[in-house]
Amino acid sequence: MAKKNVSLLVKLVSTATKKTATGEEKLTGCFYIKKRNPKKLTKKLEFKKYDPVVRKHVLFKEEKLK
Repeated sequence: MAKKNVSLLVKLVSTATKKTATGEEKLTGCFYIKKRNPKKLTKKLEFKKYDPVVRKHVLFKEEKLK
């Protein structure tokens, strides 16, 4: 019998902001897709990864993948 794939795909979204032409700050919109095991991890994932929009390493937080 074949095993079921229990890993979930989650979206890691950048927490960095950039200024728009009107002066307000918005999120950059950069994201990564990552697999995670729901049985082992109970808290949300957080990674420090590269955001090409602001050209820095920033914190990426987990969101649901739609």
